[in-house]
This record gives sequence, C-alpha cells and structure tokens, in this order.
Amino acid sequence: MRPAGRAFYKLCGSGNDFVFLDATRTPADDLLDPATIRRLCARGTGIGADGVVALTPSSAATIRMVYYNSDGSRASLCGNAALCTTRLAVELGVADAGGFTIESDAGVLDARIRDGLPEIDLQPVVELTAEWGGAPLAPGERWIGFARAGVPHLVIAVDDVEAADVAGRGRLLRHAAALADGANVNFVAESAGGGWRMRTYERGVEGETLACGTGAVACAAVLASRGAAGLETTLRTSSGLPLRVRSAATAGGRPSLAGEGRIVFRGELGELG
Repeated sequence: MRPAGRAFYKLCGSGNDFVFLDATRTPADDLLDPATIRRLCARGTGIGADGVVALTPSSAATIRMVYYNSDGSRASLCGNAALCTTRLAVELGVADAGGFTIESDAGVLDARIRDGLPEIDLQPVVELTAEWGGAPLAPGERWIGFARAGVPHLVIAVDDVEAADVAGRGRLLRHAAALADGANVNFVAESAGGGWRMRTYERGVEGETLACGTGAVACAAVLASRGAAGLETTLRTSSGLPLRVRSAATAGGRPSLAGEGRIVFRGELGELG
C-alpha cells in the first residue's frame, strides 16, 4: 500500500487527460513505477488518465516534464501534456506566462500563454516521409506518410475519417515491422468547414484517444510536404476542440502547437493497493 495524502492535479488538453504530480520540491519517484502509473490511470478504479506527468526541477530549462503513458511506459514527449504543463507551471507560479522553457526527453521546448491558450515550440520534425511504403494501403486510404515530432507518427489520409477503423487498423500499423520503435497512427481527412479532421491510435495507451498534440504536428508536417497545407494548419480532434500548428512546413524550423490546457481539479491520493 502507498501512503495517502499526496497532492495531484487532473488536467485536460483537448480531450487528452493527465494526472500531474508536482515534484519540484518533493520527489514523486515512489509513484512513478509502471504498476502504480497503471493504477493511477485506470478508469473506474483509479483517477483515470491517458498518462502521468511529473514536474521536476531542471538545470537546462525553467521546469522539466517527465511523461509516462497509461501503460506505464515512458515517452519522449506528449504534445497535449506539454500544453497542460505550460498551463500548470504558470498557475503554480514557477513560470512566467509571457515565456519560459520546458525540458522534455525530446529536447527543450519554448512555452508561453498566447491569447489565453498554452503554446509550445517543439524541436524540428525529422524523418519526414511524404510516402511511407512500410505497409500496403487499405480500402479507403489514399496515402501514408511518416514523421517524428518528438515521437514517431504515421499519417494516413482517408476518404472518411469517421468511418476509419482506428482501433483495428491503428493497432496493426502501430506494430508494423518496418517501424524501428512502433508509432502512433493518425487518420486525417479534409474538413468541410476548413482545416482537417484527425483521429489517433496512441502507442502506450494502446487505443484511440480524443486528441494527440504531437500527432497534430506530424499531420501538419506531412500534409505540408505534400502541398496540402501551408504554414498554419488547424486540426479538429475527436473532442471537437482544435489544435493549431504553425510553421511545420519550414525546413529545419520549430513548429508551434497551441490548444487547450485546462486544470480540471486538484485532489489528494488515497491508498493505492
């Protein structure tokens, strides 16, 4: 059993939800083993979340975020968790809303609150491939691209994103033999109202989530490489909320991501069996 009383924060980023632990003064290492993370993230028996974030001191930035998927695995980056980190760091008084830096396992991010929304600048997108040939197209798919936006992503253009088999097709491609370390799988289609609609199967969650921040950046980068998007792209997530990506098409440039970062509630942990 674990001791009760540890404070936590529940945050939501466009439908991605996270348990945050403020470890800037008191370490949270006793809560960051895979089994405990799975208990914290369990829906129905735990707090319920797509992942756990520990905020820790940093010698390279204003603050450091350490991200764990709901299955207990550690990930280099989560875009929506970084947007939530931006919001919470300002609310905790450890960062200035006008601009600060966040250390992640995928490098240092610039962060700010702009027009009321958290915004981050990621490291440049790499391994950008407009036409990925690691698997044949399935019915209703037009092309598959690949990009690493902190973490690996496949981007699949489909005729009807609402009808896409995100769970089945996503699970299959997430483990494709042509991928060195697996990938998140994003399905995109042009939206009638402008911009793009996206759905994502997330590695580490092993299912569809309501949004994916790094997935939005990867989608924007692949779409731009194919001439289907410009320097600013809006992607509508399954929560109905938009993620805005800027400058993903700039060669060697750092794309920015803006979207929701909302504090849902603060609580204290009970006993974890």
